Amino acid sequence: MKLLTVGLPVHNAGRFLPEAVNSLLRQTYEDFELLLVDDGSTDGSLEYLKSINDRRVRLISQQHSGLTATLNRMLAEAATPWLVRHDADDVAFPERLALTAESIRRFPEAGMFYSYARYYQDDRIFGNFRTTRGTPEQLRELTKAGYLLAICHPAVTLNVGKAVEAGGYRFDLHVEDADLWWRMALAYEIRLIPTATVAVRHNQSSVSANNFEGQCTNTLYIQYLLLSHLRGLTPLPHAEVYDRLRVILNHRQMRFREHSRLTNILLNKKALVRALQHATMAFAASPTQFAKRVLYEFRPSGLVSNGEDPERFYAQRSLLWPQYDPLPFDSTNPAARPTLA
Repeated sequence: MKLLTVGLPVHNAGRFLPEAVNSLLRQTYEDFELLLVDDGSTDGSLEYLKSINDRRVRLISQQHSGLTATLNRMLAEAATPWLVRHDADDVAFPERLALTAESIRRFPEAGMFYSYARYYQDDRIFGNFRTTRGTPEQLRELTKAGYLLAICHPAVTLNVGKAVEAGGYRFDLHVEDADLWWRMALAYEIRLIPTATVAVRHNQSSVSANNFEGQCTNTLYIQYLLLSHLRGLTPLPHAEVYDRLRVILNHRQMRFREHSRLTNILLNKKALVRALQHATMAFAASPTQFAKRVLYEFRPSGLVSNGEDPERFYAQRSLLWPQYDPLPFDSTNPAARPTLA
């Protein structure tokens, strides 16, 4: 029985798809299945996938169902114990699968593996994806403290059975990965492969003020679900709580992240003047975070995380958990679980 299935969801992947596929078919570790799930492409991606002649490839074509449904289908279709995630516009380094297989042999009881990732654009590799680094115990404690893990989705390998047992992927909010990570961290060991195994492509067209704010707010919703779980509280539905979560959103931090990302993209494109403009705006938004991010490029360290300080949520508990307010709520005690009178 093979150990690894590489799952590649495809929807109108365009000109980057052949490079992504070839980076997988040229791995030094060759005994794997490449599961390609085309999610209703209309740009010729399916025709390209059908042209691939390799015994390791299995192609599934479906009506357009969205990324979350496609990811869950990959979990259901995987014929091996482990599913390696990869995206249709990213590039796997040649040793990715070999390093993954070796890690599984060393820690077969883990629920998930992840590695570092680099940024990639215009045939150039640059910059480091900001990644939570730590032992499985540290990752679990960080999650229990109410923070989200910063893990690059295409750098992840999931134990299929344990991911399904944890509930699989949920929500079409473009934060389905962070939502799965906290559930996996609380239930199973998540182990770091301490090297970069994948290069992920920046997508400048997806970065706009409105979309980025929505993405940040959706991330807060995932953190809200985590905090609700930790406290034994019942969360409100996304549609009902979305505007309430915007009260918590740290707009200075959001502007810093947006301008930092644009700075990175523009530097790689050698658009130095525009890159400097966005770097200046990132510094103005948060000088402290700017210094930390620059330092991270040269000396990646520290137990970084995503999300806001949980106290910002608890300060708005009458909005977020109205069924429990005004009952006593000790936010400093993880064991404190307000109950209805």
